[in-house]
Amino acid sequence: MERREGANPQTEWQVGGDAAELYERYHVPAIVGPWAADLVGLSPPRSGDRVLDVACGTGVVARLVAQHAAAPAKVVGLDLNARMIAVARSLPPGPGAPVEWQEGSALAMPFADGSFDLVLCQQGLQFFPDRPTALREMHRVLVPGGRMALSVWRPIQFKPFHAALADALTRHVGPQAAAPLHAACSLGNAEELLALVTGAGFRDVAIRPATKIHRVGPPDEFVRGWLAGSPMAEAVARADDGTRAALVRDVTGALLPYIHAGDLAFPMEAHIAMARAPAGAA
Repeated sequence: MERREGANPQTEWQVGGDAAELYERYHVPAIVGPWAADLVGLSPPRSGDRVLDVACGTGVVARLVAQHAAAPAKVVGLDLNARMIAVARSLPPGPGAPVEWQEGSALAMPFADGSFDLVLCQQGLQFFPDRPTALREMHRVLVPGGRMALSVWRPIQFKPFHAALADALTRHVGPQAAAPLHAACSLGNAEELLALVTGAGFRDVAIRPATKIHRVGPPDEFVRGWLAGSPMAEAVARADDGTRAALVRDVTGALLPYIHAGDLAFPMEAHIAMARAPAGAA
């Protein structure tokens, strides 16, 4: 993140009401956007489908679905975070189907049974406080035979950037600051994911690992920008200049094997699960 001349170091790191805007600016292009394209590509909408994007954030998956050549009939983005929904609504609409943005919980979705033909969820399930309930809700809102596709990160050792960041945050800010990074990777076991999906009543479940290389430019700038749009930003903002500088320096040092010609390029791994609601289910 480019530092403004004369900027207050505390306000520079604070996210507050701007967290969603910073997430859209730094996280979406570098990380979640490329994975969204893969998720939609593996489970694309069909012409006339009604599609739900659960935990949509600022809406990258929903917008990709809306622009798909198959012309879905309806696209809805659902997220509990009001600021994420506000940013999603504020972005210019793209070509294709209009997207309805709705604030609401994945644990009690505000939709009737059988409202959708396709449910997608990118990197949301691991954060839900009740994963079985969230999956049962996805099942409930699908038509019989409807499709579900979701992605979750593999364990943190398969994400060198996040592992380096978690180590540095623990060392310089405290273990609580690193907790969201560990939570993001807390459903990395494929067997556990399979049990959760099948336990919710889905059938024909297939889970596949996927790897992607993220090329994100100069490492210092990326680390600062990523933190600014993350749940860790406020904790980092409360640290002093020296602590923040040491944090960025340690992350960059740990990632030296992934820095080439001054630019950072690191791998990330995820599991993608695809399944169906049984035909004839209520």
